[in-house]
Amino acid sequence: MSEVIVQIPDDLGIIMRRHASINWSNIASEAIRKTAAELELFDAIAKESRLTEEDAIVLGKKVKKSMWENVYKKLV
Repeated sequence: MSEVIVQIPDDLGIIMRRHASINWSNIASEAIRKTAAELELFDAIAKESRLTEEDAIVLGKKVKKSMWENVYKKLV
């Protein structure tokens, strides 16, 4: 099994020490497993995609514009 060392902010460490009965290692492991599974899914989807980076940028701009127009209509 691999080992990972994680640095956490002091304030978080204080909370974790107050709740020492929690298996923090297991929680971290499950969070990493979930993120890794999502990345694998994204990779599988992207592998089959014909969408280019340029297409994605154009699409993103259209979505942002549409969202702004919807917000603007509610404000006016």
